[in-house]
Amino acid sequence: MPPTDVTTLIRTELPRLAGSLRKVGELILEDPAAVTHCSAAELGRRTGTSQATVTRFCRAVGLDSYQHLLIELAQERGRGEVSDWGTAEIGPDISPDDSLERVVQVVGTADLRAIQQTIDRIDLDALERAAQALARARRIDVYGVGGSGAVTQETETRLFRIGCAVRGWTEVHAAATSAALLTPADVAIGISHSGATRETLEPFEMAKERGATTIALTTDPRSPLSRSADIRLISSSSETSFRAESISSRHSVLVLVDCLYVRVAQLTYQRASASLALTDHITPQHAVKSRRAR
Repeated sequence: MPPTDVTTLIRTELPRLAGSLRKVGELILEDPAAVTHCSAAELGRRTGTSQATVTRFCRAVGLDSYQHLLIELAQERGRGEVSDWGTAEIGPDISPDDSLERVVQVVGTADLRAIQQTIDRIDLDALERAAQALARARRIDVYGVGGSGAVTQETETRLFRIGCAVRGWTEVHAAATSAALLTPADVAIGISHSGATRETLEPFEMAKERGATTIALTTDPRSPLSRSADIRLISSSSETSFRAESISSRHSVLVLVDCLYVRVAQLTYQRASASLALTDHITPQHAVKSRRAR
């Protein structure tokens, strides 16, 4: 398992769990440190379930055993205690009476943690295959709606700037129309925090049916989007009060987009360099010149 990942894994899997399994997951997330001192039987008693339920929970989230869970929690706690940004001292909760200084600390810590977790869990082979596919693509479609729509547009902007034939689609009918026209020479990127957004999944699956290479950017490796993709790139999130995971994940998914952008620029160096050279003058030309004081 990638570093710092077990609580993120549980948080990701929790919406799919029901009843007693969900109770176990919620208690672990509520106080991971306390759980490391519990036996499976004791955790079962605390959640009003049983030792067998705790074991089933571990398997449901992809862990081999309860002992595996304890090891991962202890290792994650150890990493937090030596973290440069002090994740052990600053929790995710913000109360109405908290100072602005604490708000800034909590939000900044959560974002840094999500970014570091994303870097730690990047599958370099998958990243390379995705970049190679984008570099040789005849055409690139990017699908995403809602909060992921902003990342979709950012992905389009970056790849377009280095000479890629790319279009970001944030409306399902237009996205599906474009997907139906793709070929095996093309690439489709689906961006969705949950990996289960129908408006993103529909054109993504259509693109796959047309033979295009499909790349999923999501926080959930078991989501429908992930399962449908040829290549999966997984980001992390770290929520705080007033910021759901779908909001806090935006920084970390942009890390993946940045890595793809830079690698594609490397792989298409001459084209990317020429494209940047031809467009570098545009932004400065539109800057308002300050007037000299008289």
